[in-house]
Amino acid sequence: MPILLILKNLTIIMAEHFYGITDKGKLRDNNEDTFIAEPVTNKLVAACVIDGVGGYEGGEVAAAIARTTLLDFLKKPGPDLIKGMIDAFALANEKIYKEKANGKNKSMACVLTLALVDANNNKFHYAHVGDTRLYLLRDNTLVKVTKDQSFVGFLEDSGRITEEAAMAHPKRHEINKALGFAEQAPVNFDYVETGESPFLPGDMILLCSDGLTDMIGSAEITNILLNKTKLQEKGTQLIEAANKAGGKDNITAVLVQNHKAPIKQKATKPIALKKNPNPENEDAPPRRAIEVPSLLKQTKNRTGLVTVLSLLCIALLGALIWMWWQGKKAEPAILPIVSVPNETETRFQDAINEAPNDTLVLYDSLFGSAITLTDTIRIDRDTLYIKGNNINFVKDNSFLKGGPAMVFSENCRHIILDSLSFNDFDLALLVANEQSLRLKNIRFNNCKISLAYLFSKGDTSSVNGSFQYPKRQLKDSIK
Repeated sequence: MPILLILKNLTIIMAEHFYGITDKGKLRDNNEDTFIAEPVTNKLVAACVIDGVGGYEGGEVAAAIARTTLLDFLKKPGPDLIKGMIDAFALANEKIYKEKANGKNKSMACVLTLALVDANNNKFHYAHVGDTRLYLLRDNTLVKVTKDQSFVGFLEDSGRITEEAAMAHPKRHEINKALGFAEQAPVNFDYVETGESPFLPGDMILLCSDGLTDMIGSAEITNILLNKTKLQEKGTQLIEAANKAGGKDNITAVLVQNHKAPIKQKATKPIALKKNPNPENEDAPPRRAIEVPSLLKQTKNRTGLVTVLSLLCIALLGALIWMWWQGKKAEPAILPIVSVPNETETRFQDAINEAPNDTLVLYDSLFGSAITLTDTIRIDRDTLYIKGNNINFVKDNSFLKGGPAMVFSENCRHIILDSLSFNDFDLALLVANEQSLRLKNIRFNNCKISLAYLFSKGDTSSVNGSFQYPKRQLKDSIK
């Protein structure tokens, strides 16, 4: 059972594998933040951070309305978690707006991030509006999952300004989206950022308000999360670090950890194999050694027969060459189709290879609304977020039959594709590391196979069909 503690400035909910804490900070008189950290049904843990906006008391009221609405939803979340979260957000938006209509707190609203964690099945689903954040810590690397829905957040996520510049920007708190902005706000799949992600043994997620991320950067957050301490101590250290840096706003952090031990492959010494004397047939048994004197003796007795057979073979070979040459003269010359990358395709591949940070935004002014591919796009980066604006990928007539539109190597660990369409490909996406790729708002139009995973033996498991793609070819394609 989770434990609830209310101290002078702190509210804490804790259990062994999840923990939530909120603090009003050093400058605010009240706390407009709130959070949820509790088990849902028998397998889900709900983690949520809500940050109220709109002045003294108003933001606190909006946050409380949203929290109560979400708790009602969490009693019976339903089978479609993403749709359920969006519906709950829409209902909270409606209730906040109606409260504003009473004449009080006319500018109140709230931003929030909600994650539903299924550690038993190693995954989590999330929904997000505003500038609260969701981070994933895996293999000592902190990845920012959600995008700040603000102008400054856009500048930071697209690499136009650094994290330090964003933290100090005067318009940092001007948000584009929140619950309570308008009664008929389109709180739907387009308004709410949603997604799902693997949540592997040893992984940890952090949900937090901007009172934390405005005060300390991702490097310091990572160092705290990597400490060999319990979740309670990590949360307390995050609050203390933000207050030490100034504590200019309310500070909230919720942590959830997949407590199962990370899977570690036991290192084994490779088996030394002797070179096969018959490389054309790997399955053939080794040849038996024959004594040379015995072989020479047999050959000497059969010299005449060998001579006759040799003459017949030469005659047959000559006849076959003559027949091939006569047919070759009658055949028209066939020129091979050569794929020549187009300018937009080359620009896209170069942008992937040379992006200075982990976010690549595809602008219409640079890439247009469609990118025609003559060859497979190769991605060989540890972490990359590719954000499109409904960019369409289509294949050229010279595109290799059966080839993937995009291939993701074994080096990829955290790749997100957002708002892209793949059209008429035999295979859209081929992934070497099954847990590395996350899709958001991706459409596959008339693709025989949408997504295929490549396993260690070179076989593939696919969605929407079957496909065989040898691992050697994958490695060759990303050189």
